[in-house]
Order: sequence, then C-alpha cells, then structure tokens
Amino acid sequence: MELTSKIYIAGHKGLVGSAIKRRLEQEGYSNLVTRTSRQLDLRDQRQTARFFERERPDCVFLAAARVGGIMANSTYPADFIYDNLVIETNVIHQAFLKGVGKLLFLGSSCIYPRHAPQPMQEEHLLSGPLEPTNAPYAVAKIAGITMCQSYNRQHGTRFISIMPTNLYGPGDNFDLESSHVLPALIRKFHEAKIAGRRRVEIWGSGTPRREFLHVDDLAGACLFLMLHYNDSEIINVGTGKEVTILELAEMVKTVVGFEGKIELDPTRPDGTPRKLLDISRIRALGWEPHYDLYRGIEHTYRWFKKRYPNL
Repeated sequence: MELTSKIYIAGHKGLVGSAIKRRLEQEGYSNLVTRTSRQLDLRDQRQTARFFERERPDCVFLAAARVGGIMANSTYPADFIYDNLVIETNVIHQAFLKGVGKLLFLGSSCIYPRHAPQPMQEEHLLSGPLEPTNAPYAVAKIAGITMCQSYNRQHGTRFISIMPTNLYGPGDNFDLESSHVLPALIRKFHEAKIAGRRRVEIWGSGTPRREFLHVDDLAGACLFLMLHYNDSEIINVGTGKEVTILELAEMVKTVVGFEGKIELDPTRPDGTPRKLLDISRIRALGWEPHYDLYRGIEHTYRWFKKRYPNL
C-alpha cells in the first residue's frame, strides 16, 4: 500500500472508519475514497458493484457494519445478522471481482465462544457456543472471516481479518438505546452530574470483565497490519488488560466528576462473563497499544463534551 494508492474506507463515518481515515491522513495517504450510507448503500448489490466498477480501489478497509450493545443486539437480532451479512458479502465479492490488492475485514471479539479459555486465542474460534445476546452479530462476523479465508484459498486474494476487543473513543455512539457500555456510562454519569442526581444505575451485577481499546490504537493496528500482515488466519487486537464493569463505572465516574452513588441492577443481563484477548500474535509482529484506559476515557470525555455541548 503506497501513499498514492487508492484506498476505500467503507464506513468512514463510524467509530472505526473515522479513526482509520484520520490515521491514514496523518500518515500522508492522499487518495482516500469514501461514501456515506446515503450515497452508497452497501446492502444493495447493484449499487456496490457500480461503485467498485467506477472507483477500482487498490485497497479496502471494511469497517462498515451495524453495531450496538446488549440492548440493540437483543432488540434487533434480524437487522444485525442481515445487514452485516449483506454488507460484507457485497464488499468482499466486489473486491475480488475488481482486483483489489488487499482488503482488511473488521471482525469482533464476540466471535469467540461464551466460555472460551481466557485470554482468548485465535485458535478458540468455533470451539464452543456463542454468547446468546449477540449471536446473530457474531455469526455474521464469522461468516465474513470465512469468506475472506475462502477467497484467499480459492482465488489467491489477500484479504485479512482482524478481531478487535471492545472499542471506544472519539466518534463513538452515545445513544443509550444502542450504545456499548463505555460510551453509555460516560453519558449516564455526565447527565447525572449536570442534573444533580444522586445515583446512576448500571446494568447487571458489575462482575463481568472486559478489555477496552482506544479506537485510535485500533486505527494504528489496522495500518500496521495492512502493511505487515498477509496471513489468512485471524489476528487479535487489544490491550491484554481487563477491568470489571463496576471498576469501569468507578473510573468513568471519577473522570466525569460525578459525586453520587453507583447502583447495580442485577435483573439486567450481564452478557459474556469475561472477554480478554490474547494479543501475543500481533505483539510478536511489533505492535503495541498507546493509550491506557484511564487516559483514553479522559480523551473520550473531552471529545464528548465538545461534540454534545447541550447534553
């Protein structure tokens, strides 16, 4: 991938895609191709085919996806499996037909079994049942991985698949109906502080353990792997560190400056008990994350206040 290569970033308005775009621009890549979902519906096979025929990108970052937290996944399982299957099918197939030199597919740590050994290694994929609350999304992502591997094996393409852990950072979704846990906590604590409330309720027991990766670190890993990785096997991207949901809530509470109490609602679902990635494979290639979690939350909260001054 050269600085002048034509690079298509699918999903450039989302959390991951916008971070990839920022990183590429910072590194001097000048021939970036983007389309909003209104300009190009990647669920539409004909639109996607016409776009690839016209643009003929050299490289593709496939970050377009329907994503969300436990509530969104539980409420709209059909939307999650349909949209993600169709998007990845259309983009990966057109990348093959139009001779794309390299494609990076964004998976997710939720592809691993609910009770996978910890930390989760790439070899644990398909070794047990999935977490029921996000199984439709996970199945779609597993299909995308298998599709990349199959095209590589049959057609000699260079399509790589990376599995990031839980992400956060500038550009995140802070809608309480569809967001992931960390941005939801930031908004909850911020609104409680502004309103002078004395407590903030969080879902579940607070005991599940999660790993969090700043999206700018992921963007750096995506560029690094695009330049240095060509294996069909999936590769994990994370920090190798984890916290409980309650510890995370305490951290967000401190960053925001909320002085009330945290109340747990154990009647709400916890999701997977633990999700920690083994990142030894990417570390062996020479990549390391930059942000520690507390500093990353501070950075994200500053962005949130600028982006949503009226909340």
